[in-house]
Amino acid sequence: MSEAYFEVSGANTPVAHLQLCRPERLNTFDPSFFPAFRDAVSALQDQAQARVLVISSTGKHFSAGMSLDVFADGIEGLRTSTSRARLAFQTHLRQLMQCFDVLEQAPFPVIAAIQGGCVGGALDLATACDIRLCSADAFFTVQEIHIGMAADLGVLQRLPKVVPPGIAREMAFTGDRLNAQRALAAGLVNAVLPDTTALLAEALQMAQRIAAKSPLALAGSKQALNYAVDHPVADALQQMTLLQSAIFDIDEMAVAIKGWKAKQAADFAPLDGVPPVGR
Repeated sequence: MSEAYFEVSGANTPVAHLQLCRPERLNTFDPSFFPAFRDAVSALQDQAQARVLVISSTGKHFSAGMSLDVFADGIEGLRTSTSRARLAFQTHLRQLMQCFDVLEQAPFPVIAAIQGGCVGGALDLATACDIRLCSADAFFTVQEIHIGMAADLGVLQRLPKVVPPGIAREMAFTGDRLNAQRALAAGLVNAVLPDTTALLAEALQMAQRIAAKSPLALAGSKQALNYAVDHPVADALQQMTLLQSAIFDIDEMAVAIKGWKAKQAADFAPLDGVPPVGR
């Protein structure tokens, strides 16, 4: 199923690369995209070889988000005509949300390389990533407001924690495009590259720099950063106390220090994989 929407390379290497590959359809999402995407990211986590995931795209635009055909035709689980249907709607929507939650929950950093339009659901995906880079022609928009709905896959929850709240509200209420330079000024992206070629090269080079670090330290750092977003400093420090006691590893540090002193890549063991349930 995943081949229809994206290709995954490097799954058994420190830098995995998931590339959206339906440029003729502006890399839009339809209902079957979501579980395929979730399962692909979860598989990388279970295999435990990847230390970084780069998400990029093909064609003129990163993604135009959810295909409008979905709303025009209607899909099972998105009907709210009865109380039972509304309860089912809530369950279905939460399942869709979880398909992007996996990016935040993954133990490895995720870098999004965005060219052209990052529209609607694509911005939900991008804001769930740890780092965003973009090309000079990139733009970002909360498209849902134009079709009479509130964005509902995470962008309204994550965007105000990435950019100033006023800018998040402006985007949510107007649906106006945020261009690359304003996205950089607002902190939505870390860097703007001249074109798609330079963008992907920078994303992969950054991924290589990150992948050279201890996967244990990367996983712990991501857990701590994610927790600190929604908790007071005192609570986050207490979480860090428990987290560090679980992952502090003198042997891992010795490998890192040896490589650092020798100015050579350290030879870290991968994290333990997760076997399928039942084995």
